[in-house]
Amino acid sequence: MYGLHLTADLYACQGGAELMIDPVAIAQLCRTRTEASGLTLVDDKWVKFPDWQGQPGGVTGAVLLAESHLAIHTWPETGNVTLDVYVCNFSGDNSGKAQQLLETVIEAYKPGRIVRNELVRGDISANALPASPTPEEEGWIVEELAPSASFSYRGKVLERQTTPYQSLEVLETSPFGRVLRLDGRFMTSEKEEFFYHESLVHPAAMAHPAPTRCLIIGGGDGGAAEELLKHPSVRELVIAELDAQVIEVARKQLKAVHRGAFDDPRVRVEIGDGMAYVDRSPGQFDLILMDLTDPDTPASALYEPAALARMQRALAPGGALVLHLGSPVFHPEQVRRLLGHLQAQFREVSPLGLYIPLYGAYWGLAVASDSLRPPDLTAAEVQRRLDARAISNLQHYNADIHGALFALPNYYRALLPTPEPADVAAAH
Repeated sequence: MYGLHLTADLYACQGGAELMIDPVAIAQLCRTRTEASGLTLVDDKWVKFPDWQGQPGGVTGAVLLAESHLAIHTWPETGNVTLDVYVCNFSGDNSGKAQQLLETVIEAYKPGRIVRNELVRGDISANALPASPTPEEEGWIVEELAPSASFSYRGKVLERQTTPYQSLEVLETSPFGRVLRLDGRFMTSEKEEFFYHESLVHPAAMAHPAPTRCLIIGGGDGGAAEELLKHPSVRELVIAELDAQVIEVARKQLKAVHRGAFDDPRVRVEIGDGMAYVDRSPGQFDLILMDLTDPDTPASALYEPAALARMQRALAPGGALVLHLGSPVFHPEQVRRLLGHLQAQFREVSPLGLYIPLYGAYWGLAVASDSLRPPDLTAAEVQRRLDARAISNLQHYNADIHGALFALPNYYRALLPTPEPADVAAAH
């Protein structure tokens, strides 16, 4: 029975609408790709789901192979697809054919991001030797950081659900306690969330003389809100979260991350399209934090120039936008592109970076503003403001760390484009 089981989760697919909603087109794709791979098609079955909340329904189907199967499911509302290829290698090694089939179907969908998994299935015959435990059997949870790199943590799934927008998991891990994962990516954890949340919030909040009204786009785990509420000048904090189930799960499972921030009277949760809320709030916010999934996920449109311009209009005079960029090590072109977008829109762009344990990499963030320059704050001034605001319960950020966050290594500096004076003028 020895065989190979391959799966792939495809995000932000650009391969054509028919491959998301048309069972005839999907069936034809799978039949031709199966034939080209050299595997043997026996039969196939396809089901088209009804429309849901104004969105076209997806398609589920399977191709029965003499060697085993190909299965597929599409989510047109998010542009996501899951693939599953299994082949038995009992009478010959079909692994190469399985790989070819998977990759040619992936190619047709043109995904923006791919998460692959590979499982070698064991021999269950009477004379089979006991197999050594595989990482999957030992509870290793793997994330692909880039096409050529991945990392993993040992843990178990406490909760798993599919929301209208994404897959959601809460994991229990040894190093980090409970971990939130969305669409196969680690988001935050109980024991190390302070690396990301303190660095997302305090460099900009400390540079602002007195942030009063703040907006978090995303941020459904509540960690960024908990940090912002440490600043006594904050009078109103809006969390504009698309997915209500993220907040529901965070309330129950991630109390060590949000520490009750959702129940603070200064906090208002707005469920729905965060950009719609931005458009209703011109010139109102001292700080806007984009606490979203990564720029190569379905949230990608919020990192594009048109969305950044809309967020700039929602900033009050002296306000700042804060966002994360990805890893300068593993995603250099993405980081370069986003920094270029920011420089074309804002007069002051201040990149920063730090190693985030849960993400397995050195990570880039940025503060963008028309006037605020967090790197200009001296350690003495940061300490004075920390004391004046009575902020002491921090695990990562301090007066010395403030400047260190903006001390970029040369390879990161090289990703920051040099703006032409006309480009900046044209943005205002």
